[in-house]
Amino acid sequence: MKSFRADYVLPVCADPIKNGIITVDDHGKIISVTDDEASVAPDHPIEQVSGVIVPGFINTHCHTELSHMKDKIAAGGGLISFIKDILSFRAADTADVIAAAEAADKQMYDNGIVAVGDIANNSLTAQLKQKSKLYYHTFIEILGFLPDNAAELFEKALVTAEEFKSLSTSLTAHAPYSVSKELFKLIKQHSDAGSNLLSIHNQECEDENKFYRYKLGGFIDLYAHLGVDIGYFRPQARNSLQSIIPLLTNRQKVLLVHNTCTNLKDIYFIKRFDRKINWCFCPNANLYIEKRLPKIELFVNQGLNITLGTDSLASNSKLCILSEMKTLQQHFPSLTTDTLLQWGTINGARFLGIDDEKGTIEKGKTPGLNLLTGLDGFKLTPDTQVKKLV
Repeated sequence: MKSFRADYVLPVCADPIKNGIITVDDHGKIISVTDDEASVAPDHPIEQVSGVIVPGFINTHCHTELSHMKDKIAAGGGLISFIKDILSFRAADTADVIAAAEAADKQMYDNGIVAVGDIANNSLTAQLKQKSKLYYHTFIEILGFLPDNAAELFEKALVTAEEFKSLSTSLTAHAPYSVSKELFKLIKQHSDAGSNLLSIHNQECEDENKFYRYKLGGFIDLYAHLGVDIGYFRPQARNSLQSIIPLLTNRQKVLLVHNTCTNLKDIYFIKRFDRKINWCFCPNANLYIEKRLPKIELFVNQGLNITLGTDSLASNSKLCILSEMKTLQQHFPSLTTDTLLQWGTINGARFLGIDDEKGTIEKGKTPGLNLLTGLDGFKLTPDTQVKKLV
């Protein structure tokens, strides 16, 4: 067993514990959480650490298979340009893709991440995830805006899911602008029939809403660039989010990712539907791609389950949930560390369905333990760092 005493323990599920002592077994399972040293076995040493202990972080949106694209795409070019670059750089030597993904997995582990909601378009990361120290749920992502090939693409995704074998997986749509209504219907049928978490890129740029409302903007140019005839598509007279929500299952949890251009009307629109919507912010990727952030204040105090993600190394300098939290606190000073910790721990665990094991510091759980240093009281600063304890 190991015991750690810190200046404070932030369990997330309870009030901060001053001079808190946490004891874990060799598997990281929490034996006790206390501020009473006398309750710890007298012959058991307690390691004193300076800082604040928090649970391991949950990264609900990542693309490890894109890790080989680090530093290859210039920042600030906007989503349309980013998509074109992703398509041009995606093809790479398999060994390079796997090596970069393995390095990304280690980076997340070292940065105190314990669980990942990871997007995959192929099975190259399957072996990595089988042996990883992290918990992975893999979202097999389906793309296809042409109605005629919906069935073929769906069957291909089922084959990819089989290659992940015993790992936790589900099938999901990529984004409104890249998935036809026919393909959305197939995913809904699959989701209605069994367990199938969904994770969908949502409103990453203004052009996405313009495309759905008026069939105008950058996505027209993108599909022309790709040689895809979207003559069948008609303007929906409402934005992308409001167009796809009726196509989603009401039996599964849905994670809407990025939400860069989501407004208050969208939030109220969703509340009128019987859908299990969760929200994920990836602020560093938003700044990298679009040079803007979502209107975070609109989401606070709405009773929403909000989570955090890193996106990929194609759109981020590192895979670190603490870095995402620091960015949010820098741009939105009203956000408390307590709120950000909930977003980066228990809320992500709830969405992934692993909150019985992860997300909070409680007896019997194996959440992982992170030590945060360089805080100003409980407030994150540019100097705040994370060290993985367990």
